[in-house]
Amino acid sequence: MMRSRVKLSTMFVLIFSLLAAFCFAKDNKPSDTKAVSSCPSCNNGGQTGMWTYMTCVPGAPGAPGRDGAKGDLGSPGKTGTQGPPGTGGKKGTKGEPGLQGSAGQKGQRGDKGDSGSPPLASHMNWKECAWKKEDGKDSGLIYNCDFVKKYSDTSLHVYYAGNLRVGYCDNCCSRWYFTFNGAECSSPGTIDGAFYMATGRNHNRHHHRQIEGHCNNIQKGKVRVGFSVGKCVIRHKLANADTGWHSMNRIFIEEVAKAQQ
Repeated sequence: MMRSRVKLSTMFVLIFSLLAAFCFAKDNKPSDTKAVSSCPSCNNGGQTGMWTYMTCVPGAPGAPGRDGAKGDLGSPGKTGTQGPPGTGGKKGTKGEPGLQGSAGQKGQRGDKGDSGSPPLASHMNWKECAWKKEDGKDSGLIYNCDFVKKYSDTSLHVYYAGNLRVGYCDNCCSRWYFTFNGAECSSPGTIDGAFYMATGRNHNRHHHRQIEGHCNNIQKGKVRVGFSVGKCVIRHKLANADTGWHSMNRIFIEEVAKAQQ
């Protein structure tokens, strides 16, 4: 019984020695021989492998190691291609007023403009001729009043104020009128007043009257404004006229801007 035990122990020692020698040979084999991860005599941190047909079986993998240190930054990438335009945005709110800019340079002098109409007023160029004398002529010039007109493109405003009469006749008429340098006004028309009597052979009525109007197209310079009396129309005979009975006679002349068209 003791011999059997000794033989068995000797056999285990022999097997163990063989295994140790084999593993030592595997660990020291040339570099072109594929290494195994573990075997009964390898101390690599793994579990003990099993020897099968003279080959070491790898043990179970060990626990994962810790994360390595952070690597260096890589080089910047290339610029990508431009993307398509985006959709239009909403209109923004009105901004605050900006600061006032500095004054600009002085501009060049402009061309001379056209002459405008003279800004005339009644106090700028006017005249009044007044006299106190009764004139009993039936036809002819009563009075002349000279006036200096400053502009060509203006009008003359004239009027007579005084006492006029027709009398001592039937179906008769007298006309008092203005002239400019000896001619009656043509634009816009004559400036006159006619007084008719149907049955007045025994009538002698004196009345204060006024004759007034404007005359265009009169050249600048001296203008002789006359006030005359004469016949009305062909079918009415000339009346017995009288001008300025017991009162002042007045001719008023004023240069004014031309009327609108």
